[in-house]
Amino acid sequence: MTEALNDIVMNQSDDTVAQMNPAGRTPEEERLHRKQRLTAAFRLFGKFGFDEGVAGHITVRDPIKEDCFWVNPMGVSFKQMKMSQLLLVDHDGNVVEGNGLLNGAAFTIHSHVHKARPDIIAAAHAHSVYGKAWSSLGRKLDPLTQDACAFYEDHVVYDDFGGVVLEMNEGERIANALGDNKAAILQNHGLITVGETVEAAAWWYITMERSCQAQLLAEAAGNPIAIRPEVAKVTYETVGNPLAGQFQFQPLYDVIVAEAPDMFE
Repeated sequence: MTEALNDIVMNQSDDTVAQMNPAGRTPEEERLHRKQRLTAAFRLFGKFGFDEGVAGHITVRDPIKEDCFWVNPMGVSFKQMKMSQLLLVDHDGNVVEGNGLLNGAAFTIHSHVHKARPDIIAAAHAHSVYGKAWSSLGRKLDPLTQDACAFYEDHVVYDDFGGVVLEMNEGERIANALGDNKAAILQNHGLITVGETVEAAAWWYITMERSCQAQLLAEAAGNPIAIRPEVAKVTYETVGNPLAGQFQFQPLYDVIVAEAPDMFE
């Protein structure tokens, strides 16, 4: 935990911190934890209107079969996703566990991202309105707000849109462009975020979508003033680190669990 974040969470109970710490969980318990958070992330994406037909997917690496990841089946609404509907898919595109259709674009993008980034556990991609609107500009986000500083010098623009991502080399190019960053703006397409936990990957997507919205509004209203680079960098160290992503997701998780307890069926 960074010193800055430690200052923010210093009054949190040991139980709250322990809930986010995988130490002590068995592989089976860790699998259940990841699947529950993944299912909740889908419900939250549906709640926030990030769904667009069958487009969009979130994945999490399996802690037991590490060459496989869990993903949503094609054609099931984010708003109705249940944990029992998740698919376990290997890096060759085989459905190892679960019933349902595998989204070709989900496999193409996420299989390459997971292979290229062994440090990340989860990845999120959707066609949310403000993210795809901002993506059409072919620009990175500016540090206009404290929240946008989570992406300061930690995101890229992928400017080689080649249509629906079904070709394997397109997925490979996206993974290469992402590099070691937490997010990429896929020009004329949408956003993709990654994280060391499902919670972080989902939160980075949520706050990136809102940062796109904020910058679009600010630029429509006038000439926004960016945060100074040295201040943006310091702010990034607090709001842009992995544990911050986990903590930001937790209250959203609590709300959606209360609203939709059936999702863990």
